Amino acid sequence: MSTQSLTPKDLARYARHITIPEFGVEGQTKLKNSSVLVIGSGGLGSPVLLYLAAAGVGKLGIVDFDVVDESNLQRQVLFTVDDIGKSKSETAKKRLLGLNPNLDITVYNTRFTSENALDLIKDYDVVADGTDNFPTRYLVNDACVLAGKVNVYASIFRFEGQVSVFNYELKDGTRGPNYRDMFPEPPPPGLVPNCAEGGVLGVLPGIIGSMQACEVIKVLTGVGEPLVGRLFLLDAASFHTRTLKVSKNPATKIEKLIDYEMFCGIMPPSAETENVVKEISVQDLKSLKEAEEDYQLIDVREPFEYDIANLGAELIPLSSVITEIEKIAKDKKVVIHCKSGARSAKAIKQLQETDKFDNLYNLKGGILAYAREIDHSLQTY
Repeated sequence: MSTQSLTPKDLARYARHITIPEFGVEGQTKLKNSSVLVIGSGGLGSPVLLYLAAAGVGKLGIVDFDVVDESNLQRQVLFTVDDIGKSKSETAKKRLLGLNPNLDITVYNTRFTSENALDLIKDYDVVADGTDNFPTRYLVNDACVLAGKVNVYASIFRFEGQVSVFNYELKDGTRGPNYRDMFPEPPPPGLVPNCAEGGVLGVLPGIIGSMQACEVIKVLTGVGEPLVGRLFLLDAASFHTRTLKVSKNPATKIEKLIDYEMFCGIMPPSAETENVVKEISVQDLKSLKEAEEDYQLIDVREPFEYDIANLGAELIPLSSVITEIEKIAKDKKVVIHCKSGARSAKAIKQLQETDKFDNLYNLKGGILAYAREIDHSLQTY
């Protein structure tokens, strides 16, 4: 592909870049002729995409199958209330083209999987990982290693964030450390909650995502010193920072893409796992209520979620179900619910592993399904 030169409009638009002696016309021209695939357009993806678009990266790809939810708006600054329920990737493209219409933006409204990963990243110079779960994080890393792509990584949780540059091509032609050199194995399932369960300070993805975008720009232009072989850590609560050294691990071997759900201990639905956690539909719960049957209803969400909308259940947050196990009946049907059904299924598994419960039922679809199918007056979030 031939190199595109800067136009007079480009020179005017990116004048503040071009004025920087170390950056100049050469750096801006590299950005114009570069391509970045951003996986996820949420908390991290929002600032990454905004700043890469504003900086003039010529080609952007956005991988995101999700839709905008009201709870996203606390930190995902690409979106507004008018976007709720709409495709994140399509909405992001529209917003970015409004910021900079001179870009080539491709939307991939799909999950990033072992089947499509290598095909999705092959046409991009750099991959920016904006994911929020371990299976996809390991998949992004392994795909980048196999395809010889730089992986600009970041993650956030509560007040803490981290940034690094993985699989960077060094001057001698070898590659720098990758994510598996730092974390060969994922943490045990359930040990590290996701942002929905553990929360995240709204401004944190803006801070960390901007740093991630900065690293992408440094990689693309050759300006500055990227975070290669280093992991930057920020605690926003205290504003303490650390930079740790990351070294290559000779034992790290990545030969093919694998089943990352299984690798991270997250078993896909099967006949066996479905039998472990029994389910009840929202229609069944409605029938229980109407029949005035003796049953116990437990909500394992957080107190603030309960205050937004509830079914009149007894509140026992997921983090407390084991310590408050004596509150859970064994002599009648117990229906456990959360927002969507994921946390309540986890609660049931924990309870069944701890004690001999055979009367626990997960409310399929959670309070969202109840609001959608039974009580339209419930406030969803």
